Amino acid sequence: MNPPGLLVAAPRSSSGKTTVTLALMRALSRRGLAVGCAKCGPDYIDPAFHQAATGRPSVNLDSFAMPDPLLDAVAGLAVRGADLVVAEGSMGLFDGIVAGEGRTGANADIAARYGWPVLLVLDVSGAAQSAAAMALGCARFDPRIRLAGIVLNKVASARHRRLVEAGLARVGIPVLGALMRDASLVLPERHLGLVQARETADLAARLDRLADLAESGLDLDAILAHAGGDGPAAGAGPLPRPPGQRIAVASDAAFSFLYPHMAAGWRAAGAEIVPFSPLADAPPPQDCDACWLPGGYPELHAGTIAGARRFLEGLRTFARTRPVHGECGGYMVLGRSLEDAAGTTHAMAGLLPVATSYRSRKLHLGYRVATLAADCVLGPAGGRLVGHEFHYASELTGPPGAAEALARVTDAEGVPLGLAGHRRGQVTGSFFHLIAGR
Repeated sequence: MNPPGLLVAAPRSSSGKTTVTLALMRALSRRGLAVGCAKCGPDYIDPAFHQAATGRPSVNLDSFAMPDPLLDAVAGLAVRGADLVVAEGSMGLFDGIVAGEGRTGANADIAARYGWPVLLVLDVSGAAQSAAAMALGCARFDPRIRLAGIVLNKVASARHRRLVEAGLARVGIPVLGALMRDASLVLPERHLGLVQARETADLAARLDRLADLAESGLDLDAILAHAGGDGPAAGAGPLPRPPGQRIAVASDAAFSFLYPHMAAGWRAAGAEIVPFSPLADAPPPQDCDACWLPGGYPELHAGTIAGARRFLEGLRTFARTRPVHGECGGYMVLGRSLEDAAGTTHAMAGLLPVATSYRSRKLHLGYRVATLAADCVLGPAGGRLVGHEFHYASELTGPPGAAEALARVTDAEGVPLGLAGHRRGQVTGSFFHLIAGR
């Protein structure tokens, strides 16, 4: 039997979902509960904070990118050995793509699929009784979901809280806690979201402070009583297959955006993941049979990477005989050069014919559905992959030609976006992060 769950969501982004989620996870973990963790949608930063708060790995649940068997298999990782599952939403509760019911990528799809009641975080700054109208709309918009109750965030005063609660009492929606307005609760951010957990100073102390606030400001017993749902069905499909049996994976402050379910799938298939740090000038171990360069922040460390001679030479040597794949930041490092925000151009590995720039920032964001142009480490020619792209860099060399492209891609709604990524020999790379397909 699966443990009960809750989905922490909000009507819009920047409402305080992550603050409330981490406070709840840490407080419940301190009570001795094994808290299963999940993040809805293609986010690779928040799961690391979940793991820091609970001591358990977190996973991504994506109703668009993941076929149902894979979605259930990944959800199974979250519920395994847990007393309770806490999932964090992304964007607004119902925000996703235009698609069939249950396939939009919205948080609500996950709540509906697993029966997890929604704990709705309301940022009430600038509103009082009117906040109840927003909550009522969320409660009634989708009959598939059930609202457990409300956590008020950014409450200005005791009087402000009374006014907001009066509006919610009128529509019969319970308030399960409140957090006062406090700028010190905000975690540091940069251009792709929160500063990574591994880089956040005094993270354990910050999490414990959030837990203290949860103990004093949230009705934890009532929240636990509202948890429910059936969780994933038994007999879920397989997790992603590994690109090799001993995989060198770049892992440091510049390379860290590898979806947890990918690594879990590789290990479940018997593969060994061997981390190495390009920032420490370490080459990929030569006793591995594949190398993976995840995304991250190479644009912030371009000078260090350009000067990492052992890493670059070792990567080139590795690529002569074995497959190497780079995602987003890893793709940039596999190229000829990377221009940083100051306009300085740094030589990279030169394994792919692409030059990238972070100087003139332009947001590239969205799902990518890719059809592979040729056999490669990601799968056979014609194979279908689903991934997600989120970066501010541009390709100075323009789009690839047909003879060198990794794949032909569309967006989530099937709009053609042309050719994307590069391949040369056994080296491949693209700006999208793989979620499903292999």
